[in-house]
Amino acid sequence: MKLISGGICAAKGFKANGVHCGIRKNRTKRDLALIYSDVRAKAAAVYTTNLVKGAPLTVTKNNISDGYAQAVICNSGNANTCNADGIEIAEKMCDLVSKHLGVDAKDVVVASTGVIGQPLSVEPIANGMNELCKGLSYDGCANAAEAIMTTDTVMKEVACEFEIGGKLCKIGCIAKGSGMIHPNMATMLVFITTDAAISSEMLKKALSSDIQSTFNMLSVDGDTSTNDMVTILANGLAGNEEITCDGENFDIFMKALNTVTVHMCRLIAGDGEGATKLLECIATGADTLEAAKTAAKSVICSSLLKAAMFGADANWGRVLCAIGYSGADVDVNKIDVAFRSAKGTVKVCANGAGIEFSEEIAKEILLEKEIEILINLGDGKYGASAWGCDLTYDYVKINGDYRT
Repeated sequence: MKLISGGICAAKGFKANGVHCGIRKNRTKRDLALIYSDVRAKAAAVYTTNLVKGAPLTVTKNNISDGYAQAVICNSGNANTCNADGIEIAEKMCDLVSKHLGVDAKDVVVASTGVIGQPLSVEPIANGMNELCKGLSYDGCANAAEAIMTTDTVMKEVACEFEIGGKLCKIGCIAKGSGMIHPNMATMLVFITTDAAISSEMLKKALSSDIQSTFNMLSVDGDTSTNDMVTILANGLAGNEEITCDGENFDIFMKALNTVTVHMCRLIAGDGEGATKLLECIATGADTLEAAKTAAKSVICSSLLKAAMFGADANWGRVLCAIGYSGADVDVNKIDVAFRSAKGTVKVCANGAGIEFSEEIAKEILLEKEIEILINLGDGKYGASAWGCDLTYDYVKINGDYRT
């Protein structure tokens, strides 16, 4: 696997663009994105577990029920959630793509992100479609990535290349996500494209399996969004023999998918609202995979632990506390804890009890931008990772006036 540039346009046959159409007040910010495949593609998606779901998710789920799509349209600035006419607006967005690109409206993935409960007018979207479609480009990833941002401070894109059966394949991804991010799934929108040939059934299997160890292990603030969605389009233009079953080729595809999704998890966690540090909790030595995942997620979600990391305070007791109430079946008397960063590693707990360590060295380690919280549960062979960020003063500032 080799990381490459290009994001969602790295894969053969995918164009993208993003424009400002007027949904957002700030005219310098793009607010409408479009991704288009030269040919009809296999499609799969996973959605938020929140019972309150944005209208676009309902429309998308219906549109790709046959396993196909050819375009993705997404607006930022308004979530189109809890609106009486939300379904109608989402369907009109698909109709606009159909009118301008000549694709079936049922082959369109539609997504929205932004403020919940505010009416969304289709007028600015309609007015921006000519510019949006005319600007579609095989180099348009950055414009699309910018257009789906809300409180994100950086664009999020990644791509990699890999070989299947001697054919060079590529997979790319863009995402938005900064706040209201919590398992299971997060205000997170992720759009993945690949030119690998794979059946709809295996594509769905790949995505559903991958998110269990990636996006479902990601938390910024403990709030599960209403609009979370991860979609993947595979147009088959790489020319490999179509993947239709388990085996070596499917394993290679899964590794490529995981390469871009793990990279994206780190980008999203590191760009959490108000965040100054990326946190990764690595739990090992668990008796079951579920215990490892439960423990890691609980630690990464702990507000007290997140605040301690902001203050570079090696308060390891908060790690044990989070594991203790997580529900994971572990022996607390076997747990070891350490903190690691580019400045080194400091062990702070052994067999569930504190040990002597240098507070000065620990402080230096925890002042870094990327921190690993290492947990050995001492019970078995399973492990899992979870990603998050520190909890800062700015998180409250950002969300205290999110609508204004």
